[in-house]
Amino acid sequence: MDKYLIVVMIFLIVTIPMSLISTSTGQLQEHPNFLYFYASIAGISVIILYSSYKDRKQRQKDNIKRSKK
Repeated sequence: MDKYLIVVMIFLIVTIPMSLISTSTGQLQEHPNFLYFYASIAGISVIILYSSYKDRKQRQKDNIKRSKK
């Protein structure tokens, strides 16, 4: 996984508890912000899918180069 994807994923992981816990009191919010929660989960899954797609394409290119030799 690329470095910039890891940094973005860290921010998304930090957003998950921030959406459920009040930052001023540290208690669970009565009305948590589920928009941030689900957006973070979706962002993490998109990053994982993209990185696996990118790795698979790179492996295919490497296999083609190896078979030509």
